[in-house]
Amino acid sequence: MLLGKNDICALIPHEGAMCLLDEVLSWDASRILCRSSSHLSKDNPLRSEDRLRSVCGVEYAAQAMALHGALLSDGPIAAGYLVSVRNLKLQVSYLDDLNDSLTVEARRLMGGAEGFMYEFTVSVRNDMLLSGRLTVSLFQSGKGE
Repeated sequence: MLLGKNDICALIPHEGAMCLLDEVLSWDASRILCRSSSHLSKDNPLRSEDRLRSVCGVEYAAQAMALHGALLSDGPIAAGYLVSVRNLKLQVSYLDDLNDSLTVEARRLMGGAEGFMYEFTVSVRNDMLLSGRLTVSLFQSGKGE
């Protein structure tokens, strides 16, 4: 483990239970690999009707992207808007049916001061649960504004 939960929460604009990632397993200039067990938590803020739908995996990927951007910038980056979800493929209906940790991988396709685009996968063991491409536009002022 390279970074733990407290380190992650200090770098992304999410706090408390909304900080979904537990650890960074590896990262370099083009990708990040994270792990999370928060999909199993009954107080996961993304739960609806006591279930965690697989589409919520998009938020896990978005947080991995934000974390990667912060690591590349050597500190927290501005909060942003998720402006595009493309090629989303959902292989399961719910994430909370799975007892193992989620692995979230995000690969940077392009990025700069105004935003970035990544391809991502969310998997358990070697089974892909969802994948797609996300584009985020960054706020131009500070964290969480």
